[in-house]
Amino acid sequence: MDNQEFLKVVGNSFKKFLETGSRSNEKLKILHGAIAKDLRERLGMGYSVCSLGIGNGKEEKLDGRYIDKVVDITIKRGQKSIAGIGVKFVMQNYSQNSNNYFENMLGETANIRCANIPYFQIFIIPDTLPYYNKQGLLQKWEEFTVHNAIKYLTLSEDNIQTSIHTPTKTLLFVVHLPEITKPIADKYDYVDYYESQTDFVVRESSERYGNFSSAVIYNDYEDFANKVVHYIQFM
Repeated sequence: MDNQEFLKVVGNSFKKFLETGSRSNEKLKILHGAIAKDLRERLGMGYSVCSLGIGNGKEEKLDGRYIDKVVDITIKRGQKSIAGIGVKFVMQNYSQNSNNYFENMLGETANIRCANIPYFQIFIIPDTLPYYNKQGLLQKWEEFTVHNAIKYLTLSEDNIQTSIHTPTKTLLFVVHLPEITKPIADKYDYVDYYESQTDFVVRESSERYGNFSSAVIYNDYEDFANKVVHYIQFM
């Protein structure tokens, strides 16, 4: 799966989210399943990958240092679970949870990496996304800004050998959805607008947030996947 194919998968996941809502895991089957299948093909014989949307369609637990954790994607060599990947695709109401997303990622990673298991993270977000109130009315349009990216820039400079809370490798992928050309009052207008688009295409965001160091890869799925596979095969 190259970057353009990855973007198509992200678009299909987003469209499934529009159809089924935020509580359904159908969108995850598309996204997690495609990543899992790609990694399985890249890893080759002797490895298997467990996730929604692949094989028996079940996630598996990894043994954490403090608590065992069901993870989005588990990589196995033979019968042994040897690595995990967490995947997050934020589609709405980012600002109220942005710090929680990041802190949860660090805690989840530390728990697993302290058990000597490599753990990778993928974080996907549109560069512009809606913020709704509890009634589903659109309050504002949010942007993923340089301010939001600062913590990922800092993370990118971490030494993964000494910073156990830092993922073995992180993919930050910021996407650009087709522009909305009419007023949107609530989440139903938002869904209706995108469901009516016949030429719906998700692209990489053109925004640049700084120079990321080696621990974080920005908007390059292929590079991330290659590094994950290389790391695992040479463990």
